[in-house]
Amino acid sequence: MNPQNEGFITDIVGSIRKLVRAVYLDSQKMSRQFGLTGQQSLVIRLLLNNGSMSSADLSRLMYVTPSNMTGIIDRLEKKDLIERVRKEGDRRVALITLTASGKTMSERIPDPIEKKIISELADLEMDHVQLLAMAMNQILNLIDTEDIEAESLEISPDPVAIGKA
Repeated sequence: MNPQNEGFITDIVGSIRKLVRAVYLDSQKMSRQFGLTGQQSLVIRLLLNNGSMSSADLSRLMYVTPSNMTGIIDRLEKKDLIERVRKEGDRRVALITLTASGKTMSERIPDPIEKKIISELADLEMDHVQLLAMAMNQILNLIDTEDIEAESLEISPDPVAIGKA
């Protein structure tokens, strides 16, 4: 290791740990207040923002395995927050849809830490956002995230797109 970089590297790793901890604490808070895990609240937000979706689409958006997605959906269905509705024209496909209770819950749950980050990034200069995007992509490449879809790792440098995320 280059001794000149050692302090910076320590700071970067420490910052990543703080970020992971902040996401974890945000998820724990959600669980205590609303009885939802971070993944469950994300499903509710995705369905609210995108409408009904297949479990495969949810799985891809959330970077979880299809079997993990099935468990999340099962638990939300038991809480009467979502339901599986057969797709018209193709009964083999079930679309995951918010129930009335799910829509009510979606209005009550607070914005996740991701939304706070997006909001703050939207206020930065485009050059700064692009540098951060490149740095994040480099870090992800260093830890070998090849098993995650490449296009899902790209962070848009367009401030308008960031504000809509």
